Amino acid sequence: MTLVACGGGGSSADSGPTATVNAAARTGEKAYDLVPLGPNVVSTWHAIAIDTINVPSSPTGATPEERVGGPDIATVQVAVYDAVIAIAATHRPFATTPTTPAAGASAEAAVVEAAYRALKGLFPSRGDKYEAAHTSALAAIADGDAKARGLSIGAEAAAGALALRANDGRSVALAPFVPGTASGDFRGVNPVNRQWPFIRPFTLRSADQFRPEPPPALSSDVYTRDFDESKAMGGTVSSLRTAEQLDLARFHTESPAVAPYRNQRRFATVNVSLADNARLLAILSVALADATIGCFDAKYHYGFWRPTSAITLADTDGNAATTADPAWTPVVPTPNHPEYPAAHGCVSSATAESLREFYGTKKLSFDWDSTVASAVQKTRHYDSTDAFLRDIVDARVYGGMHYRNSGEAGVQLGRKTAQWVMRYHFEAK
Repeated sequence: MTLVACGGGGSSADSGPTATVNAAARTGEKAYDLVPLGPNVVSTWHAIAIDTINVPSSPTGATPEERVGGPDIATVQVAVYDAVIAIAATHRPFATTPTTPAAGASAEAAVVEAAYRALKGLFPSRGDKYEAAHTSALAAIADGDAKARGLSIGAEAAAGALALRANDGRSVALAPFVPGTASGDFRGVNPVNRQWPFIRPFTLRSADQFRPEPPPALSSDVYTRDFDESKAMGGTVSSLRTAEQLDLARFHTESPAVAPYRNQRRFATVNVSLADNARLLAILSVALADATIGCFDAKYHYGFWRPTSAITLADTDGNAATTADPAWTPVVPTPNHPEYPAAHGCVSSATAESLREFYGTKKLSFDWDSTVASAVQKTRHYDSTDAFLRDIVDARVYGGMHYRNSGEAGVQLGRKTAQWVMRYHFEAK
């Protein structure tokens, strides 16, 4: 792979993915500017997949498929990865090894067909989202043996990915949810995402493999510290929270089922190689799916209360150091599922750690955007994955939805999940 040093007059060989190296590289500290080079067939079909699956901002209004859109996105990206890697022959497959001879096959045709067949298998009634794109894409590829082999490889890869994920557990019958009444219990009515803990992970041995330790005891110093911080910084009325902190909270309120998937496509336009782009998107989507499964396993296992309950009911928590405020409300609406660990921490850390593992450094310079209407700043720039995760944890506190420890626990869960994915999957031959 070729890397170009900013301000330099040449290139140097490197075994890692292609990206722009910034000035930190000259001091011996590897760092990459993840600057998009423009769309490619991998990123284009990722966009088509997202549009087809249509992960909603409000899961309560979703179809059963859309409520668990993350595994569907990952299924499509696994199909694309297996198709491209069958031709590139650089890494091990994830779900299947196509039997069609790969020599001379069109990687572009393989990507198009893999994504198309996977989407058609998952959402046969949504052809308006992908049929025209499929026809147009194939018309742009010259007919011949290369195209035919690519199409065959893509079809095999999609079949393998779909077979791998058949009957994944999402259709489990759930008993009616009964909210808890004890101090510390989650108080939501008809909460969302209850089926996630029952979905079969892509790579984890079980949904609880990286389940964090229980949330802090209500009598603990950590709980008291976090209670006070969320109460002071996250309320509708706060004399301590700055305008920038409020905007950060709003910026990162976009659903973790939506924002990471849109933003991760940017990273698949950074590398020159289709194989690199396909591998990175597969890693990101699989890590996000498994981190979400693990996160909601922990959420519903512990069933911990949100600040909106904890602060208004603090006179019942047995902690003399916490003071109730019956009128307190969070400045940002609280999601209707248990508090611990924070889902934004889980999925954002899975994203960040996947990028760190892929490029071999935390020193990654990249943009992240938000579609939240109330956010003043629509794009934020980060110079490291650590800076990105600090903002994620802070934002959930400033919005009044979470405690700091919950964000940190989510970050640890997401990090461990991504490390597992990279350690045992998508490895070089």
